[in-house]
Amino acid sequence: MNIVPLPLKEITEAHLQLMLCADPSRKLINSYLKRACCFQLLEAKQLVGIVALLPTRPETIEIVNLAVLGSYQNQGYGQRLLNFALDFARQQNYLSVEIGTGSTSFQQLALYQKYGFRMTSIDQDYFVRHYETPIFENQLELKDMVRLQLIL
Repeated sequence: MNIVPLPLKEITEAHLQLMLCADPSRKLINSYLKRACCFQLLEAKQLVGIVALLPTRPETIEIVNLAVLGSYQNQGYGQRLLNFALDFARQQNYLSVEIGTGSTSFQQLALYQKYGFRMTSIDQDYFVRHYETPIFENQLELKDMVRLQLIL
């Protein structure tokens, strides 16, 4: 698999639909899209993944969206996007990368920690406050956001 993420100049409905898999709020996605650096991953011209990176503070960038099309999950595409995001951050001279994910997102939490991300905080009831309908993941109601950071 020698495909690399490509910069996105225009966000299409297909990109938004994929991003909604990682963040089910179109309103929140739209709030960061204009300021984020977005990259798409294509396999035989098929959109299979996307990552959005947002500079948040001097020397810090946040992965605000990382999504892989369902039929391509568990095949290394998410790791490819994560590796790309970390390489991008290093090349742009960021010193830390942050990411937030759901407290019930067990697979994502394991992946980020394998890459060296450390938990820094929990935003209690984040998903209750910011999403109109309850989100269920792994048979649990998602309420809290776990914030993680990797020092490069």
